[in-house]
Amino acid sequence: MLRIRRFEERCVELYSATKIRGFVHLYIGEEAVACGINEALTADDAVVSTYREHGHALARGIPAEAVMAEMYGKTTGCSGGRGGSMHLFDAARRFYGGNAIVAGGIPLAAGLALADHLRGLPRVTCCFFGDGAFAEGEFHETANLAALWGLPLLLICENNLYAMGTAVERHEAQTDLAMRAGSYGMVAWAVDGMDVEAVERAAHRATEAIRGGSGPHFLEMRTYRFRAHSMYDPDRYRDKAEIERWKQQDPLDKLTGRMREDGELDDSELAATESRVNDEIDRAVEAAERAPQELVEDLTRHVTGGAAEVG
Repeated sequence: MLRIRRFEERCVELYSATKIRGFVHLYIGEEAVACGINEALTADDAVVSTYREHGHALARGIPAEAVMAEMYGKTTGCSGGRGGSMHLFDAARRFYGGNAIVAGGIPLAAGLALADHLRGLPRVTCCFFGDGAFAEGEFHETANLAALWGLPLLLICENNLYAMGTAVERHEAQTDLAMRAGSYGMVAWAVDGMDVEAVERAAHRATEAIRGGSGPHFLEMRTYRFRAHSMYDPDRYRDKAEIERWKQQDPLDKLTGRMREDGELDDSELAATESRVNDEIDRAVEAAERAPQELVEDLTRHVTGGAAEVG
């Protein structure tokens, strides 16, 4: 969680310095979800994510250097510099996006789960999406088919209360999203998404059941993003007092406080961890700065449909 937090904070600095361009959606405040869920996944499982996926990618094990280089648009990035912030990808780690379209990754995840189901493989496909995606038809169509076919699909709704600038109660008549998901005949429940241990317990319970053949599961992670929707967003739709209230539930503070009470962490250990994380991110930034841009003559590689010549 600390690696994700410090990586994201560095991205704020680099974006402000115009080192990183385009859209950037930060995960600050939601780190417990990515880390807790990934504890229950194996290397053979698949992950499908959203445009707010830096945390998911890092928790999945994609090196910070590869993620940072992608943020810079460099060839050493995990998507070869072609995806940027919203399209992180790593086939070797079965991390299939980074999808910029709201709810766009949900049917893709069902396809991966269906392939594993037909081949009899004991894999789980985990799909992250936000509460805004819950309102899209892709979610409801996929939930119905996944339950009907008994797909090994773990649907993780990161309900951070806002679909861009629209509060959940303004786009959902019934705000208990887990209850609604359960209407499709899948197991569904809500989890404190600010508590990494609660997330991990829920994820293990769900993945074990899915591997046992019980079909898709839905977890509503009740969480909160401390920053605006994106770096472009002036964030005028939220009350500042609300943000401060949620910061009192900071998942990093919650875990470190609990570990201190249990004698599992002291100041020197925390400082050493901070130092290691900061050094790792420094190296990632330095490597991204040195990495090459893609050659102009290579711009049409991987492009289908009869791309015109560059020149």
